[in-house]
Amino acid sequence: MTERISATPAALALIDQLAVQHGDLAFLQSGGCCEGSGPLCMPANEYRPVPSDVLLGQIGRAKFYMSSSHFEFSQNTHTILDAIDGSGGSFSLECGSGKAFITRGRLFSDEELGQLAPPQTVGY
Repeated sequence: MTERISATPAALALIDQLAVQHGDLAFLQSGGCCEGSGPLCMPANEYRPVPSDVLLGQIGRAKFYMSSSHFEFSQNTHTILDAIDGSGGSFSLECGSGKAFITRGRLFSDEELGQLAPPQTVGY
């Protein structure tokens, strides 16, 4: 089975660091303007997914969601969560840590596309 999301060691380390402080985490990549186009990290108990949000997968102690509109644009792309030196979004938990979560992507191969599970929306 092909995964829709993965994380670099730097991203996993930052998730672990933030999870020690905040417990389980959730990410949302909405594809909106400004900071909305980057992954927003928050405590899992503070995020209320909407029925159309797509769950890309679990990364360590964090679930990663994507808005349906952004998923439509990137559904043929493997999303890679990374953490780089810099300043995160002002509403994201890594703000002030000297690190910023970003996503990168690569297109799935034809073989990988054939092995993808259908997207999992949150629904209610």
